[in-house]
Amino acid sequence: MSSSTTQAPSSRTAATAWVLGLCLVVAVLEGLDLQSTGVAAPRMAREFGLSVRQLGIAFSAGMFGLLPGAMLGGRLADLVGRKRVLLISMVAFGAFSLLTAQTSTFATLLIARLLTGLGLGGAMPNLIALSAEAVPQRLRNTAVSIMYCGMPLGGALAALIGVLSAGDTEWRHIFYAGGFGPLLIAPAILAWLPESRAYAAASANAQAMHGGPPSTWRVLFGEGRATVTAQIWISFFCTLIVLYFLLNWLPSLIVSRGLTRSQAGVTQILFNVGSVIGVLATGTLMDRVRPVRVVGAVYAGIAVSLFMLAGASNMLWLSLSVLLAGMGVVGAQSMLYALSATSYDTVMRGTGVGAAVAAGRIGSIVGPLAAGQLLAGGASATTVIAASIPVTVAAAIGALLAVRRSKT
Repeated sequence: MSSSTTQAPSSRTAATAWVLGLCLVVAVLEGLDLQSTGVAAPRMAREFGLSVRQLGIAFSAGMFGLLPGAMLGGRLADLVGRKRVLLISMVAFGAFSLLTAQTSTFATLLIARLLTGLGLGGAMPNLIALSAEAVPQRLRNTAVSIMYCGMPLGGALAALIGVLSAGDTEWRHIFYAGGFGPLLIAPAILAWLPESRAYAAASANAQAMHGGPPSTWRVLFGEGRATVTAQIWISFFCTLIVLYFLLNWLPSLIVSRGLTRSQAGVTQILFNVGSVIGVLATGTLMDRVRPVRVVGAVYAGIAVSLFMLAGASNMLWLSLSVLLAGMGVVGAQSMLYALSATSYDTVMRGTGVGAAVAAGRIGSIVGPLAAGQLLAGGASATTVIAASIPVTVAAAIGALLAVRRSKT
């Protein structure tokens, strides 16, 4: 056997590890920025004199940007390439995170978070596509889960910065970290992240045979894909209602139960530790066990954790509940990202994933706003958390139906 033959698998493994490693770093930075507003919220509210309803609007401003960002970023990924769109998105969310740190009014805060959301939204479909296309189909769930571990790690980093930044005016440190990080990493992505070879080959083939990639409508609803597209969208929408309610309101709800700001920060870190465990476990199991069983178990775990969280009254019980909630909800989101990647062919993957992410972003807007309205209307934290359980059931039904039709 020749040396080139024996070295080829090792070379492919190294290249795959390099792609996943770089995508992981970008996901850490995205997770840091996505959770920064929730971590900074109690101190921002005091500095700007924000009501509970205004906080809900501030949380949702970034989500409004994520929706068109995901649609546009996913479509451009199929038209001009994954790497190029990822770079533009990174620079955008880094620059506008720095702008968030400079805000002095509620209006400028909303504008800064909206623009940051555009960049964050554009990055995620490209991270998913690059990770999924770096490995054989049988390992796509694992690859996407490895990349997506960066999101909760970034969230834990945001919480840690919040704990270490003493004083009511030090919330800006979180946004400085979320801004300078992407701008410093962008040159490394430009120099060392390769474009997806699977995308390059599929794009060339589509150009030769059809003059380019299929239209957005055909990707989502043509050739029998309408049903699975709808099922994925429903599950994304409902799952992200629960996730972003927890991401944005969890620190404030914990403080309202009489715990200190530092204790709230600790529970936020535990949420993200659980998220890492859940993401890795879910991705690995999806490639090794019948996906239907994994999906059912994950959503059952979410419902149990929400019951526990609704009744938690001390730090120990809250910590355990939050850890389990992170494992379930963020594990479910990672699972849906992988499911959407396997449901669309390479030439249309960016568009399909981007649309699914955008559907989820509608849920990420609805979740914080609905929680804010309920709390402003006098609902207790327990009532708001319990209201998330029926939403979890709807998400489970959509995912179970979609996984039966997917290519996994």
